[in-house]
Amino acid sequence: MKTPFLVVIATAACTAATVHQATLSPAAQAKAASSHPPYTAADVHFVAGMIGHHAQAIQMAGWAPSHGGSAAVRTLCERIVVAQNDEIAFAQRWLREHNEFVPPADPRGHVMPGMDHPMLMPGMLTPDQMAQLDAARGREFDRLFLTFMIQHHQGAITMVAQLLAAPGAAQDGPIFRFAADVNADQTTEIDRMTRMLDDLNRSAQ
Repeated sequence: MKTPFLVVIATAACTAATVHQATLSPAAQAKAASSHPPYTAADVHFVAGMIGHHAQAIQMAGWAPSHGGSAAVRTLCERIVVAQNDEIAFAQRWLREHNEFVPPADPRGHVMPGMDHPMLMPGMLTPDQMAQLDAARGREFDRLFLTFMIQHHQGAITMVAQLLAAPGAAQDGPIFRFAADVNADQTTEIDRMTRMLDDLNRSAQ
């Protein structure tokens, strides 16, 4: 489901494209259509970068049972693992279908050919933050997990905003839907996690 933010962006883009097309002759319109690629480098960067981004969230969520996470946090983590594994599968499939490099699902970050080290995408935890979460247990794990996962989800929303700001990006239907789903799902989960964190902090007082 598209959020109002994405609907406004999409409507403006479609209106601009319609006005532009109306000023071109049929021959010019055909030439313009054939000269525009079905996707852009920004699309590829977004889809590929989301693989490592989601992989880290899955690793974080996977620690809940072994690190004494509460029942509520474990339930949240189960949903995160299922949803983000599905989105990684979509991203990998889309890249393969477009003959683009498919990076590994590396929780350390985004991997591209020739890179010496994985690159952290927006919101991803640093190695120190991951070590801090891994060392936590029980209530402290819940607190850190919620805090860090809110940061992580906010980064995914930033990635969507960067994609939509790139000229010509998100014109491929599946990419726009993928970005819209990421934006909606992560926003909803941030709201849920913020309430859970508030409840946890109040109960500790």
